Amino acid sequence: MKNVLAALTLIALAATTVQAEEITWSGAVKQVFEKHCIACHGSDAPEYAAFKKDKDAWLKKGTGMRMETYSHMISFVGWPSSGALMRRLDDGKGSKDGKPGNMYQHLGVDEQERQTNLTLFKKWVGNWNLKRWADVSRDELNGVKVKY
Repeated sequence: MKNVLAALTLIALAATTVQAEEITWSGAVKQVFEKHCIACHGSDAPEYAAFKKDKDAWLKKGTGMRMETYSHMISFVGWPSSGALMRRLDDGKGSKDGKPGNMYQHLGVDEQERQTNLTLFKKWVGNWNLKRWADVSRDELNGVKVKY
């Protein structure tokens, strides 16, 4: 009986640990986005196609593409803009040129906060890669999590 109770306790602890590590848009990512990104990528920002049509004008206003909803955000992870989120937020440590993405600096007020938030985004995405749609394999796409 003690062995059964001990086994059930271990299973419960393992399940709690797995659940605690699960990162979701609604549970954690959205809060980071609202703190650091929404000023330029909120509901006033243009849809992707409108942004691309007049990119220079939007950038002069300090505005990027609209990304404040889960549906908007995941299009910059998987399709049609595969890896765009990752390329922009990456710290450059795994890239060929070693340069951070242009939005990495906005992930926090200091390097520690940026690294913490980058880790959160990486766990949320799952298969963090900097590839564009044409270069992403099916297996790599299957590794993407982006849970709501």
